[in-house]
Amino acid sequence: MGISLDRWRSLLRQPHHHIDPAYWHRAAVITLTSLLSTPLSQLESWRYDAAIAHTELPADPIFILGHWRSGTTLLHELMALDTEHLAYPNTYEVLSPTTFLLTADGFSRWFANFVPTQRPMDNMPISFQSPQEDEFAIALTTLKSYYLALSFPAVEQTYERYLTLQDLSPQERQNWQTQFLWFLKKLTLKYQRPLVLKSPPHTARIRLLLKLFPKARFIHIHRHPYDVFRSMRRYYHTAGWLTYLQAPNLETLDQAILRRYRLLYDAYFEQRSLIPAAQFHEVAFADLEQAPGTQIQALYQQLQLPYSQAFAARVEHYLNARQHYRKNQFSSLNESICQQINHQWQNSFEAWGYQPSNKIR
Repeated sequence: MGISLDRWRSLLRQPHHHIDPAYWHRAAVITLTSLLSTPLSQLESWRYDAAIAHTELPADPIFILGHWRSGTTLLHELMALDTEHLAYPNTYEVLSPTTFLLTADGFSRWFANFVPTQRPMDNMPISFQSPQEDEFAIALTTLKSYYLALSFPAVEQTYERYLTLQDLSPQERQNWQTQFLWFLKKLTLKYQRPLVLKSPPHTARIRLLLKLFPKARFIHIHRHPYDVFRSMRRYYHTAGWLTYLQAPNLETLDQAILRRYRLLYDAYFEQRSLIPAAQFHEVAFADLEQAPGTQIQALYQQLQLPYSQAFAARVEHYLNARQHYRKNQFSSLNESICQQINHQWQNSFEAWGYQPSNKIR
């Protein structure tokens, strides 16, 4: 909804980006909001560009890595409670990346009722103030993000090249980098604190992120591959239907999930050794669920982050409020898909000690 008119028109002019009739109403709304976003973007640029350009980024942002549905959101929300030392992009900011300095105070209140109170794929609370993935902002400003495939599934594999960014031309990579850093500068100008960023595609971009931020710290969270697969299936059968501008091919869904996981983790396993040991921490989702306070303390100790009593109290309050939260219950996987997961995601089973089988019940 925060795309500017020129980028929206550029997107629609690309091959195979037709909009199916069932989704014309969505395209109409996007067009109308782009007509509003465009002059507001120009006004924000006029008002803030000089200050943004002179803003220096902290040298040590924190990147939360992990595949979608692996617990990255829970970890991000816990760390976002450390408001003394860290800042994060929220939902409004990533959906309005070119206007949020100008519009956040008013629009995030006026349009709050348009945001569902829970995420459809896992029933976790959400609002304009919730910590959110910076990748959404990059998708809107660069048009070089896998997330655009969530609206245009007919060209999904075309957008997969933006997961790792390895096959981009120098010009494309420079454009991506410029827009990414500009967005982070805007956040830094607003909050004046180091950023904790969570976007699963960053899992495959460690080399580039270290080039931009040699002192960056990384936290990787992993989950049993079977649970990741089943949760991804649920995502596409719930939240996926809220983003489409083209009808998806559900018959290819399982293979797409398998392929993207490989793309992400082939790059991760190849690049993770580049991270200095003192700048890296890894945690299992099961351990974070079982003892979140203990795991957060261990994380802070490993990364040498200041751990305040005020932060500890907010974490405890957050966890108490989640006591009645219940995770989704998934149907079992058949033998065929289990064998494919075992084979194609073998590195993950071996790296984290998960046990494969021919059938999960």
